[in-house]
Amino acid sequence: MKLLIREVPPRSAWTLEQAGIHPLLARLYAARGVRSRDELDDGLERLLPPDTLKGSHEAALLLADAIARGDRLCIVADYDCDGATACAVGVRGLRMLGAERVGYLVPDRVVDGYGLTPAIAERVRAQGADVLITVDNGIASLEGVQRAQALGLQVLVTDHHLPGPALPAAEVIVNPNQPGCAFESKSIAGVGVMFYVLLALRAELRQRGRFNAQPQPRLDTLLPLVALGTVADVVRLDANNRRLVAQGLKRVRSGHLPAGMSALFRAAAREPQRANTFDFGFALGPRLNAAGRLSDMTLGIECLLTDDPLRAEALARQLDGINRERRVIEADMRETALQLAESLFEEDQEPPAALCLFDPEFHEGVVGIVASRLKDRLHRPTFVFAASSAPGKEHELKGSGRSIAGFHLRDALDLVAKRAPGVLLRFGGHAMAAGCTIAEEDFEVFEATLNQVALEWLDASTLQRQLETDGPLPPDYRRLELVDVLQQEVWGQGFAPPLFCEELDVVSQRLVAERHLSLKLRHQGQTVEGIWFNRTEPLPARARLAYRLEADEWQGVRRLRFLVEGAEF
Repeated sequence: MKLLIREVPPRSAWTLEQAGIHPLLARLYAARGVRSRDELDDGLERLLPPDTLKGSHEAALLLADAIARGDRLCIVADYDCDGATACAVGVRGLRMLGAERVGYLVPDRVVDGYGLTPAIAERVRAQGADVLITVDNGIASLEGVQRAQALGLQVLVTDHHLPGPALPAAEVIVNPNQPGCAFESKSIAGVGVMFYVLLALRAELRQRGRFNAQPQPRLDTLLPLVALGTVADVVRLDANNRRLVAQGLKRVRSGHLPAGMSALFRAAAREPQRANTFDFGFALGPRLNAAGRLSDMTLGIECLLTDDPLRAEALARQLDGINRERRVIEADMRETALQLAESLFEEDQEPPAALCLFDPEFHEGVVGIVASRLKDRLHRPTFVFAASSAPGKEHELKGSGRSIAGFHLRDALDLVAKRAPGVLLRFGGHAMAAGCTIAEEDFEVFEATLNQVALEWLDASTLQRQLETDGPLPPDYRRLELVDVLQQEVWGQGFAPPLFCEELDVVSQRLVAERHLSLKLRHQGQTVEGIWFNRTEPLPARARLAYRLEADEWQGVRRLRFLVEGAEF
């Protein structure tokens, strides 16, 4: 591993500090491309205007007309946290704006697979819907949209995934990544796209005089859900996404959040008044995602929709139980997957340029998490496959992939499809995460083709794991109150949380729970506690470590601790 130090433009850091930003925060922000205090303004008025999002006005017209007619609306959601929050935002928001008949349908991961399929369209029509709205899916659903329209449904596609060469022939498409869209935030999550559609719809209804005699609906009450879905989907936190998340966090911390989110905080033993992006990404998000992986995401969506605290509590406990089951399955799969991966190369050799792993016992709902863990451990683009459990599809393998910097996974799959025609039955995704379906007999062809693409696209420097850091921590900032200051900020994908790096003396070290390294470190002459999770190998007496600041709480006492994440020997 190579530890790198981010460059800090001195003029930007000075400008931010002169504007009243904490000196350390000024340095951290400058290293992440922030040049002025104005860029840190998270006011709602600073959000990108909805009219720059292609299709949003047309979507507002379609929905306003449907509401006026009393049409039945059905949202088709994805089965991850982004899809669940987008669905909850859509149902809640449309009801707030006057839609009286709004329902939803979420595909079963095993039986239906991803996205709007012809079978899903038929189920939507059978429910009596007039308008079908996709959230966090639909941009690749050409056949599903065609079938829905043949059944007499109007189709509104809201999505954020990258489109293929052809777009579905929906009445309206709202997707910042579609051709001709000038919306600056190409990284907005699916839940963010749906929120913007609601903003456009409210403006259209205002134009039609709908709210002249009554207060305008407060769509900002939906921002806690928008923030949760945005962080959990690991989209890049550009300026607009940071504002959405910051606004959501403010409402959560002040106690203004849906009953289901509040119950999920309790199930995760976290406190809403001290909420941060870590809570969304590693506490609430996994509990919602677990329903889509192992059970039915309807549980997650119902938890986010209910206003009954008792029902929310029961659903949150059920989701927490499913997540515990997911952890057990994941641990077993991860161990097997690591053994499979290590069998592909000798101990003194480097791993292949890309990893493709399959075991008949793998659970298809957990392959994405395991791929992510393997990618982090071996620093290689990784696909993990499981046998399909869908009736009649037992010969198919469903794969989920995670990538490293410099290897655009969806583009790589597109090239695999061209070089090995017919091997990829279905595929889609982003730069860093993608999914695909192949026939089991084509696994080796897929593996060889993807590995060849990786060999061509990746070089020695990109195949070496690199960790960007913020350099040494000045001793004056080694304080508990600074931990609280840092945790109040919005960090995440593309706007990485602070990670410091320097030479430290290792005073003592011991294993705890047989798999974590508990440390006593000397930082600038002062002894400080440290922990390196999932590390068992001992450290030398002095090492260059990358670490985060955290507050470790035990029996009501808080103390500063270094959370070690990497080392360069």
